Amino acid sequence: MSPRTQATKQKLFDATLRLAGSKGMVGLTVDEIAAEAGVAKGTVYYNFGSKDGLIDALLRYGVDLLADRLRRADEVEELVGAALSYFGDYPAFAQLLVSELWRTPGQWHETLTLLRDDIISIIKEHMQRLTDEGRMPDGVLAGTASAALFGTLLVVALDWQVFQPQRTHEEVRDSVMLLVRGLGKKS
Repeated sequence: MSPRTQATKQKLFDATLRLAGSKGMVGLTVDEIAAEAGVAKGTVYYNFGSKDGLIDALLRYGVDLLADRLRRADEVEELVGAALSYFGDYPAFAQLLVSELWRTPGQWHETLTLLRDDIISIIKEHMQRLTDEGRMPDGVLAGTASAALFGTLLVVALDWQVFQPQRTHEEVRDSVMLLVRGLGKKS
């Protein structure tokens, strides 16, 4: 992909997230996205085929960025910190992800299922390590703990951004880690 094409797509992603963050996805039009990005309406269609194609690509792009951050984490605390930092950097994406993940059945359900599975598998590696080390409570499956941690991180990040913006990243991370450490202790 040429640098110009990538820059145009990035402008469209950023514009879509700004609009989604302020007015939501329902009723958002290609005209509004193009105007916000400062491009012609045809640019959206040329690059993505439709608004749905743009949203699909945006979801994939956003989750790829999150996955890259999570893959760099060596320990659970780093993983929690990376996820919270990501959602702090991209609060509108977190909002979009939460709203679309829980919509049943959503327009982007198939895409989100694949993306969710990618994130869960990264988290599951950490949870499996705790299980293998005997640090997971009896009866807690690594897959269940992974989904629970992912959901916790999404909701906590949104709560932080919307209702408790005065809290620091460290305070929020430490609060989540108190919960996670409780999961990591053998009963």
